[in-house]
Amino acid sequence: MVPHEFLGIGAGELMLLVVLGVIFFGPERLPELSRKAAKVVHVVRLFANQATQQLRNELGPEYKDLKLTDLNPKTLIQKTLLSDIEGDLDDIKKELNGVKNELTGSVADMEAANKDVKSLVNASLAAAPAAAATTPDETVAEAKPAEPAVPEIPWDTEAT
Repeated sequence: MVPHEFLGIGAGELMLLVVLGVIFFGPERLPELSRKAAKVVHVVRLFANQATQQLRNELGPEYKDLKLTDLNPKTLIQKTLLSDIEGDLDDIKKELNGVKNELTGSVADMEAANKDVKSLVNASLAAAPAAAATTPDETVAEAKPAEPAVPEIPWDTEAT
């Protein structure tokens, strides 16, 4: 719930309700009706607290810290069943964070190695045309790769 709300009603909605209350009931009856509404809220809250206390007493000592929000099935399961394995889950999270850090370091190392390889390849490519210009044409013709013996398989790019 947002801190600026009361019972799920925002400030603008509350002002609208006050204006409508003044219009419908008049300024003379509005204080009396607000006192009655406050009494109803007090009785409902008292009933809820008594029901919660009775539920705590009947469930036993393991539910002494029971709250009304704990009666939500998701919260109840999380509190009772998952509390036993929270420590294990924390250990697994720590291990996974360690693996993540190691992988991040490995990726950084691989990126650095990739940059080194690129610079070496670029340097060798830059040196290759200079070496080709000094060699005779026969060696350049011999350096060309031979035709592949296997015929090329047609590939349909639209089919994939």
